[in-house]
Parts: sequence; structure tokens; C-alpha cells
Amino acid sequence: MPVSQHTVTQLIVHRLVKEAERPASLICRPVNCTLDAVAVRLVERLCGQYESRSAKGFGRFEEDEEVFPLARWLRALVSEQGLDFAGFSQQVAQHLQAIADEEELEQGGLVVVARIDEGGADCLWIALVAEEAGISVSGGLDVSDCLHVDFAGLQGAGRIDLDGWRRGDERYIGFLRGRGKGGAFFKRFLGCSDVVVALQETKKLVATLSHFADQQQLEPTRRDSLLERAHDYLDTLGENGEPVSFEELAREVYPEQPARLGSALNAPEARLASGFVPNRRAIRPLVRFSASGEQWKVEFDRSSLHSGAVHYDPATDTLVLSGVPDYLKRMLEEG
Repeated sequence: MPVSQHTVTQLIVHRLVKEAERPASLICRPVNCTLDAVAVRLVERLCGQYESRSAKGFGRFEEDEEVFPLARWLRALVSEQGLDFAGFSQQVAQHLQAIADEEELEQGGLVVVARIDEGGADCLWIALVAEEAGISVSGGLDVSDCLHVDFAGLQGAGRIDLDGWRRGDERYIGFLRGRGKGGAFFKRFLGCSDVVVALQETKKLVATLSHFADQQQLEPTRRDSLLERAHDYLDTLGENGEPVSFEELAREVYPEQPARLGSALNAPEARLASGFVPNRRAIRPLVRFSASGEQWKVEFDRSSLHSGAVHYDPATDTLVLSGVPDYLKRMLEEG
């Protein structure tokens, strides 16, 4: 993640302590962290870990601010009405503590609250990151136990686009879905109403896959094959009513370099939410062109452009179809 595009403006870290069969407790830091190189590196690693995960959801704040108070506290923070960043972060941590007890979470961690300027976008990040026991060696080569931040153990994370929230966008919250209880508890903590419309998400996924195929500069047949695999895989999911997983999609569609496709699907600019059931009609552009004019309608496979069955001449703005079937010939001759 380029530091030049992500400027940390405020950061504070609290500790949520959770032991087996005991209520959670908090150790709160009273003031903001110093924004030194280590603090910035912490946020950069956190954001990078979030962006590498495929299972994300998107939405907006729930309307009931008594049950879901984060929006109310955030409004007091951004309007500077008696709530500074440290006070806001402590309310956030206390709210997370209460939900951790209600949801009976088994593990605590570090509650990271950061405000970041992302290329001009004002964003708030909240995350619960695990700690792991390790070993340190001092300058005198003494060995001792230590705790370190386990970025791979990111239990929950959310990103709130404050500018989008102010504008009233449909979706301005992103969060990790996680597996089992983890994803559900953090979504509840954020007070996020999950907004995923399968048709819209499928169209965005199709556009992302097509753009990716173009970027790889593949031979036409290989490009068609990639898009056909994507269509067949998504069509099967849609038929069975199963949600899409970007990791599995990348392995199925681009097995030679799944990580490259996975990065494209998880890129922030794609704004794709995983976990939706693909719309089977919306995936047709992966393998077919369909268009109509005032007096005509045409549909053909992408592969026909490379086989010669269909030829488009941009100079004359004409589309030539070859291999016309006999019944159509007769209809044309009779007409």
C-alpha cells in the first residue's frame, strides 16, 4: 500500500482482554498514539491485510442509532461537538467489549481505531487484531518472551468512507465477513445494514473480469477461454443458489496465476462484495454479445469473432454474419 496515498491523521490502540469463561475487560489508552514510523507501519500492515481478504461486505449504517450507536458517536466526532478522537475511540472499544460478551467471543486483541486520508478521501478504520506470543532478543542477546501483533489474525475490520457517509451514498461501509461468528459480530458492532444487490454486483464482477482479461494481453482464444470458464463457474453457482467466493473463482478461472486475478477482484477500486449468488442473466456478456436497433436484433458468441463466423468492420460500420442456416436463407429469399 503506497504511503503517499494513505496518510494517517489520528491513531489510538486499546486492548480487549478476553479469557475463557470470563467477561471481557478493557485496557484503554487515554491519548492518541504518536504518529511515528512504527504507528504508520502498523496501519499500513492492517490496511494491506484487509485489502488482501476476499470475503468482504458493504453497506450503510442501520437507522436505529440507539441499538447501533456508532453513527451517533461518529456524528459527534466529525462535527466536533464535545467528542474528541480519544473519547470516541473509548466509546467504540466499550461498545465492542459489550458485544464481545454478548456474542461470547473466545479471543480478545488490540482495538485499532485510525483516521486515514486515502488520496483525499476521509476514512475511519476500526479493527480487532489478535496478539501472539513470541520471543525477542535484546541488544545484549538476552532472550525473553514478548507479544507481537498478529496481522494474519485479523478478527474483524471495518472501513467507513466518511465522505460517502456525508453525501448519503448507498454504500460507504466495508467490512470483513469472516467465517462463523467473527464476521457477524463485527457487522453488528459497526451497525452495518448489509447492502448487496445480486444483479448490480454481478454486473460489476463481469466488468472486472472483462477488464482483467484485457489487461493480460492474452491471445484471443485464451481470453475467450478465460471468460468462458468464468461464465460456466458463475452459471453453476447461480443455478445452485450458491454464493461466489473470489478465492475459489480465481482458482477456477485463472489457475495458472490465481493470485493475480484475486488481487484484481479484491482491489479497493473494484468495490466488489463477495458472498452474493450470481445473476445468471447478468453473466451472459462474458460469452455473448447481444444488441438491438430499431429494426433488428442480434446475438452471437464472442468466439465467433475469432472463428470468422462474425466479422465487424469499424470502417464501414457493418457486421457480417457467415454460415447462415438454410431456414433463414429461405425466409430471406421469400421476403
